[in-house]
Amino acid sequence: MNMKFRRTLPLLATLMLVAQGAGAVTTEVEAAKLGTELTCFGAEKGANADGSIPAFGGQWLGTPPGVEFGGLGTRHPDPYAAEKPQFVVTAQNMAQYADRLSDGQKALLKKYPDSYSIPVYPSHRDFRYDDYRCDLNRKNAVSSVLEDGNMGVRALKGGIPFPMPKTGDELLRNILLPVFAHQEDAVYDQAVVYPNGNIAWGQMRMEILDQTSGHDDLGKPTEGIFAYSRVTILKPERQKGEVMLTYTYFNEAKNPQTSWTYNPGTRRVRQSPGFGFDMPLGVGGFRTIDDDRLFNGSPERYNWKLVGKRELFIPYNGYRLENAGVKYESLLRPGSIDPQLMRYEPHRVWVLEATLKEGFRHQYAKRVLYVDEDTWLAVMADNYDAHGELWRTNFMNTYYAYGAKLFHSGVTVYHDLVSGAYLADRLTNEIDPPLVNGDRLKPFMFTTDLLRQSGR
Repeated sequence: MNMKFRRTLPLLATLMLVAQGAGAVTTEVEAAKLGTELTCFGAEKGANADGSIPAFGGQWLGTPPGVEFGGLGTRHPDPYAAEKPQFVVTAQNMAQYADRLSDGQKALLKKYPDSYSIPVYPSHRDFRYDDYRCDLNRKNAVSSVLEDGNMGVRALKGGIPFPMPKTGDELLRNILLPVFAHQEDAVYDQAVVYPNGNIAWGQMRMEILDQTSGHDDLGKPTEGIFAYSRVTILKPERQKGEVMLTYTYFNEAKNPQTSWTYNPGTRRVRQSPGFGFDMPLGVGGFRTIDDDRLFNGSPERYNWKLVGKRELFIPYNGYRLENAGVKYESLLRPGSIDPQLMRYEPHRVWVLEATLKEGFRHQYAKRVLYVDEDTWLAVMADNYDAHGELWRTNFMNTYYAYGAKLFHSGVTVYHDLVSGAYLADRLTNEIDPPLVNGDRLKPFMFTTDLLRQSGR
């Protein structure tokens, strides 16, 4: 082949992708920063200016030295249990730290000046992912593209689609497709805590089979079903036995998220039209279906804008909240969960803003997501109503699951600033811990035929 023509091919391919609306393309030169000045996951490798955010260490893969971990399905001991807060942000001193607080955190400090606070601990960047994921990230950096009006993504499974995002839609795909557990098999307690201290309880069995991180999936193209999900209601009693089966696809334009519901009263399975978005899920109606992990599902109703990066105090290394020694009676307090059991650390986050498209409806007219640069997990979200007022502010604790060698979603709290109530989700303190990356779940278990047998 003519050498001049061969050198022209990459340029032509790049121009074609841009013309198709696939977004800005990461060049080989830019991608070479992964693993050098950036981590292989795209985070800034160095410390921040004042040293409060350390340089990336990544010295621990799996269980840290000196930690006794019982294996998959057991609780994760806290490797930082001996540490104390460096300082505590309160309503009285919040102005001193305003540049490192989200709007939601500021609102909570103002609303609950006597009970809500933010204990700030030393920041750690000690854990890493398997090396093979780094290789997939490098390949994705120069080859992943969005398609069908940003409703689908073409990438390699097992890595981050866009480790160097240029647009809001690319950043969103990293949130939707981070390195998740291949399987999540768990029962979670839920509690809605009202201002007067009354608690409404819920409980769900969650069985999720992710089609991106299993060993048979690694390196394959993103096509077909992204994840199977089966949610069984165990509490409250009036809903006990309801089951929801959901298929989520890599391309929402070609295959919208599909769901079926089994009703134990009628013993019938019905497809759920218009599933997702702001349909309520869980006790009390304080969170929507697309609030799971702070955002999930179809992006179609919003315009997505990459705002930039900030240094914030975010929930991190939330091992204490998974501890069986922490009882619900002490954890669940009016206004917020006990702040002394929370752990916040300074970290760099990407800021992603979503504004509702004209002609579409949703409870939230605007959403702001804060995304940890090291894990691509959304850790905080501020949701605004149609009048532009901050309505709900949510945060998700994460922790490194030693056996799975990845970060996992922990206790998640959804604050309603209008009613003063909040929902604490993914609680396991008084029940068995989740099984992360087991091998029980198989695709054939997620069928409507088996769903029909739920009540037999």
